[in-house]
Amino acid sequence: MIAHIISELGPWSWIVLGFILLIMEVIAPGVFMLWIGIAALLIGAISMQIWDASFWTWQAQTLAFLVLSLVSALAGKELVGGRREPTDQPLLNLRGAQMIGRTATLAEPIRDGRGRIKLGDTLWRVSGPDLPAGTQVRVVGAADTDLELTVEAV
Repeated sequence: MIAHIISELGPWSWIVLGFILLIMEVIAPGVFMLWIGIAALLIGAISMQIWDASFWTWQAQTLAFLVLSLVSALAGKELVGGRREPTDQPLLNLRGAQMIGRTATLAEPIRDGRGRIKLGDTLWRVSGPDLPAGTQVRVVGAADTDLELTVEAV
């Protein structure tokens, strides 16, 4: 049934597939279906020009689509890839790392290695040696996975 529909649509089947993939990208964005959709649209445009050529079988079309999908995905990665030049604010999104070196007073005592300090308007969980509330501490480390700082007495 699907083979019959594709043969009836001819080169339009690639264009329909391309638009379906682009609609899927809009519904569930991830910049993945975009490049495959573009490849399908390009194969559709090529198929419009050379549909009757004897070498343009469904196998050749599929192979060309796979190769073009790979090429467009690699080109897309280069086009919208991450920033490569160094930034003037390397700790911009690393809030815990920004706190290293700052001093604060313990808001809650450190018991069994856990306590709290107040930096700015935020209470931070801290780990370190057991110390009473009110002790001046310096932040010496930050965990990447959770907002917990490591402190030592000043």
